[in-house]
Amino acid sequence: MLDLARLPDDARAVLARHGFAELPFAELAARLAREGFDPERNRLRQPLEPPPPQAIETLPDESSDEYRRLVDAGGEAIAAGRVGVVILNGGMATRFGGVVKGTVVAARGRSFLDGKIRQARRVSGGAAPVWLMNSFATAAATARHLEDLGLSGAVRTFEQFAAPRLTERGELLLVEGRPSLYAPGHGDLPDAFRRSGELARFRAAGGRLLVVSNVDNLGAGLDPAVLGWHLARGRPMTVELVDKLPGDVGGMPAVVGGRLTIVEAFRIPRSFDPDRIPVFNTNTFVFEAALFERSWPFEWFAVRKNVGDRPAIQFERLVGQLADWVEAAWLRVPRTGPRSRFLPVKVPEDLTLRGSEIEALLDRFA
Repeated sequence: MLDLARLPDDARAVLARHGFAELPFAELAARLAREGFDPERNRLRQPLEPPPPQAIETLPDESSDEYRRLVDAGGEAIAAGRVGVVILNGGMATRFGGVVKGTVVAARGRSFLDGKIRQARRVSGGAAPVWLMNSFATAAATARHLEDLGLSGAVRTFEQFAAPRLTERGELLLVEGRPSLYAPGHGDLPDAFRRSGELARFRAAGGRLLVVSNVDNLGAGLDPAVLGWHLARGRPMTVELVDKLPGDVGGMPAVVGGRLTIVEAFRIPRSFDPDRIPVFNTNTFVFEAALFERSWPFEWFAVRKNVGDRPAIQFERLVGQLADWVEAAWLRVPRTGPRSRFLPVKVPEDLTLRGSEIEALLDRFA
């Protein structure tokens, strides 16, 4: 039995502030205790098929009249205050040695947050509100960093949910007598944004579209052409894709039960060869904000982590799963070159490997 009364007061306070009571955690812990941890349970039982080629489109040539029409339509939506930007700045600040990644200098003396926020403000002329979805582990350091940059008033923030890690038997994981808390994934976004009150304020001010991307992908800036393309397709969700390279791990578009959706690598049946799918989900989206006005039945996936030398289980949800229920548009964007929209930095070594590309991108919005 999961006994939250064992948590110290400060841990219970973190959970209370971050919506833990709204999560189906007792049910998840009971399932884990009953069934044990088996990553194979995350795999789909239904057959998969690659996406039909005609379902994945690209932007028209930049010199074309069609491209200019898209830019005009997207620019009009931005100027009218109908577009907002959400930067996913949560997680547990573990991949950069305990430093919050958004505060790390990416290039030219500028941090990821500095680059992402200034890009959105420059493209929109300040017309597009910018939000950071922080976690309890990133909020304080982020606030100090924004103050140092003079950007505190340029963004609004809200925080995702929090939960305690478990043992493989479904019991609370205690490390030196203390619980190990975590942020349960970017699938928190719709509920956390609504819970914060920011969604209601955005919608009341005429907001319609939300551009969502990871803090560590400096390429995924606010782009009027992408917004115009989204508007032209008339779908509630646009997913940005890039050509897949060896070693890519993550989501990809696949047909499941007759529906084109995003399937994470850990969900792909072993009988299906993922190399049959030539593109990769960048976790950059355009969402109709109205989607976030209700809760969605996101699946909670059990994932094994190490906390020090202790194995731990945490349950996570993924925002891309919205494509299971709403009709998405699929846009292949450049992965390389001056117009790249995918420059992810997952570990410190990536800063060296992609340093020149990051510098060139930041220079465009200096």
